[in-house]
Amino acid sequence: MPTERPEIPSTAGEREMLRAFLDFHRATLAMKCDGLSDDELRRAAVPTSALSLLGLVRHMAEVERAWFRRIIGGESDIPLVWSSDGDFQVAYDASTATRADAFAAWEAEVAHARRIERDAASLDVTAWAPRWGEDVSLRMVILHMIHEYARHNGHADLVREGIDGTVGV
Repeated sequence: MPTERPEIPSTAGEREMLRAFLDFHRATLAMKCDGLSDDELRRAAVPTSALSLLGLVRHMAEVERAWFRRIIGGESDIPLVWSSDGDFQVAYDASTATRADAFAAWEAEVAHARRIERDAASLDVTAWAPRWGEDVSLRMVILHMIHEYARHNGHADLVREGIDGTVGV
């Protein structure tokens, strides 16, 4: 069944609007993967790169985990999904990955992220971001996640077009 993107409200409160845009971008990444085999999802964008659609899904699972669970959720002791050394680049190597494994991890992290966001008292909740060396607000984390997805969805557009010519969405 094809992925459907949520509607983004024309008018809403800040939190509802941010949530809608983030979920829209999450769904866009899933849409870029619709209808492809594991081999196609593992296909690199160019011969010199490990960038693939499955690698992007795996990377975004790591990013969701890092920002929502490790930082805002305070689970700083959990490792990344695919790297016990904290190397975000490992996720991009999807050469032996499957859709089932990558999507299960990504969907689990998205579910955790949604719970953490909904349980937070406000967008002004802050937490220490070690890599940035300062506190960050939930608002900033959501905006950063929208940025991450938007950037990587641009990559996904090009990778998908290279696989089967599908453009848009």
